[in-house]
Amino acid sequence: MRYFAFFATLVAGLFLGSMTTAQAQADDPDELFVVVTSDDAQTQMMAMVLANQSLNQGASVRVLLCGDGGRLALANEEFPVFQPADRTPQQLLQRLINEGSTVEVCAIYLPNTDADESDLIEGIGVAQPPAIAEHMMRPTVRYFTF
Repeated sequence: MRYFAFFATLVAGLFLGSMTTAQAQADDPDELFVVVTSDDAQTQMMAMVLANQSLNQGASVRVLLCGDGGRLALANEEFPVFQPADRTPQQLLQRLINEGSTVEVCAIYLPNTDADESDLIEGIGVAQPPAIAEHMMRPTVRYFTF
């Protein structure tokens, strides 16, 4: 009988522990990880619209700009204005930065272009692959590529 009580207590403890872990993950705010590689301004705009809408709904947002998407990070780049927002993708990216989102270019972006860190919009950093990998592995992170 003692073994049954011990076993029942152990099973109940494991069940409650797993519920607590699942509840803690459910209570964590969603984390959105947006990777932009497209050179298409309309695609870039939609990525920024969705990232901003997710931020508005309480998600934390991290953006990684790679390849042609890295142009969004460059201060001297020009982009078309899109309706109905009457904004550019870069303006929406700057809002994310102003609201505390982490925005970075890929670690290989600057060494393989004519740009350097002084060309980046203020608030944009250079990603460190170990930190990006750690972020991607979190169970609460939702990963989107554009």
